[in-house]
This record gives sequence, structure tokens and C-alpha cells, in this order.
Amino acid sequence: MDFSLTEAQHDLAGLARRVLTDWAERHPDRDLGGFDPDLWRSMATAGLLDAALPAETGGGGFGLLEQCSLLIEIGRTAAPVPYLSSVTAASALAGFGTPAHIERWILPVSRGEATLAVALADEGAPAPFTLRPSGDSWLVSGTQTAVLDGVHAGAFLCEVAADDGDALVVVPADAHGVTVSAQRTVNGDDAALVELQDVAVAADDVLSEPDATTSTRQHAIVRLCALQLGIVERALELTGEYTRQREQFDKPIGSFQAVRQRLADAYIDVEAVRLTLWQAAWRLAEGLPAGEQVATAKFWAADAGHRVAHTAVHLHGGVGIDTDAPPHRYFAAAKRAEFALGGATSQLRTLGSLLAAET
Repeated sequence: MDFSLTEAQHDLAGLARRVLTDWAERHPDRDLGGFDPDLWRSMATAGLLDAALPAETGGGGFGLLEQCSLLIEIGRTAAPVPYLSSVTAASALAGFGTPAHIERWILPVSRGEATLAVALADEGAPAPFTLRPSGDSWLVSGTQTAVLDGVHAGAFLCEVAADDGDALVVVPADAHGVTVSAQRTVNGDDAALVELQDVAVAADDVLSEPDATTSTRQHAIVRLCALQLGIVERALELTGEYTRQREQFDKPIGSFQAVRQRLADAYIDVEAVRLTLWQAAWRLAEGLPAGEQVATAKFWAADAGHRVAHTAVHLHGGVGIDTDAPPHRYFAAAKRAEFALGGATSQLRTLGSLLAAET
């Protein structure tokens, strides 16, 4: 595989860094997580929301690799925007949905006027919703907790269990039988408890292609790994800067052997997250089987992300546990990304199952 980034990736990442860094500098004392609609519209105005959407949606025609580059920049600022959820839902609808889905759901997202959310089961868990026929339509029921970016979403792309296997269903947030309750996550993200009770959906809103659910899950996990890479990369940079400035015994603490060792280990972990992310993303972008690579990437994002986040807090000392200081923001964001869509243990179980199936 080719590890060099494309020109489009460089351009999108550079533009995103300028927009997000400017926003972060103007909001140094911001709260954890949440959703900033003004920043969301600013990203749309800059062309960041439609540039990485498929061409059939009216976007720039770029794909997963460019989306990952953009998500790294979002992670570096821990920006409160629902890009990961919205682009996951939009890409799935573009690939498996209808032109009506593009018009109703994707175009408003590209203009910064709406957001979408995905309600997927964690790795290894059963589908959170069920689907059963009712005349010419279908009824969806079930519950999913901690749905990322769910409070302000205009629609949910839900994973459902049907008689012939799992599928995806588009459920408008304002449909009869939908209850969305705000929840507070560890990093303050916009999350929701989504409860569906016999919600009627049209047949066209059921995406039942054989690989729709698996593909959407794998792409969502890889995008989450990209977000985590940005988070831990910036956390390590902040920690390195702090250890060069903070002095004890008239010496920077970064000159102490134990501190240098922890920073070196954290650097190796960040590079492992980077390597496994791009390997999985490249295989998915090329249409190659990537089950093992996706699970490996998420394992490193979870396991190494845990270590880097704790290193950042520990080496910052008292500043690290100050909830108003930047290290806490990145620690909380890394912990949220660590467990979303399945933590390290569930990824190892998946890898074990895939390896066992080969023997």
C-alpha cells in the first residue's frame, strides 16, 4: 500500500486546521463536548462538509481517506461538531439509499443546515432494534443508549435485526413513536438515548443490501480511529510542550529519564494508531476485505489511546486533573473514543473469530 497522503487530503486537512484552530483560539475556555451549530455552519461555508461527500450527493467526490484526514483535524481540537456521525450516515445513504434520501437528508447536511446520527450496536453486540412487516410498511422498535450526536440529529440510521439478517433503517427524529432523550457522556458530547416504539417506515427506507450494515460499521470504526488519532496526537504534543517548560530541581521535567521514557512510549503508541488506521482506511477505500485490519485499528485506537491519555494527565501533574485545562478535554475525548463501537477487548474477540475462521 501507499502511505503517502493525496493532494486532496493535504488540502482538506490544511483548510480544516485553519478553520478549527481559529475557532479553538476564540473559545479557549469552552465546555467539554456539546454541539456548536455556528462552527458546523462555518465548516459548511468553507466547503468542508460537502467536499468529502461522494459525487452522487453533489459533493466533491472524495471518500474515506479524505474524511479521515478531516477527522484527524477535528480530533486535534476536540471540536464539538457531528461530522463523524453525519458523514457516516450520509455515505451509507449515498451508497445504499435512493435519490430521495440524498435530497431529503444529505444535501441539508452538506449545507450545514442539519445533522444525522447512526445508532449501531457495539462490536459483538446484537442489533439494538427490530424490524417487522406491517402491510406496505415496516415497524421499528428498540432502544440504543449513548447514540453519538443524537440530540440534534434530524434522522437516525439504525441497525435492525430482521428475519433475513441485520439491515439499516432511516428513521426521522420527528416520526411518531420516536423518543430522544439527552444523555451526558464522559466528554460532554452530544449523545442521546434513542427509543423507538413501532415506528412506521417505508420500504425504501430499509437498506437491506447484504453488506450495508457491515460496510457502514467498518467505515464508522475507521472514522472513529481517525478522530482518536487527532486526539492523542495533540495530547502528546501538549504534554511534550509542558514537560519542556515545567521545572523541578531547576531542570525541565522532560529531562528526567522516567518522563522521557513515558513520552517515548506514547510516541510509539500514537504512531501505531496512525499506521493501523491508514492500513484499514486504505483497504476499505480500495474495496478490499478489511475485517482484520479494521479490528486491529480499533484495538490500537482503544488500547494505545488509553495509555496516551493517561500519560498526558500524569505528566501534567495537577494541571492534568484540572477540568478547566486542555489536558482534561483530550483525556475525556480519548476515553469516549476508546469505548465507542466496542473497546479493545471486543476487538480482540473479533480478531480471534476472524483468525479462527481461517483455520
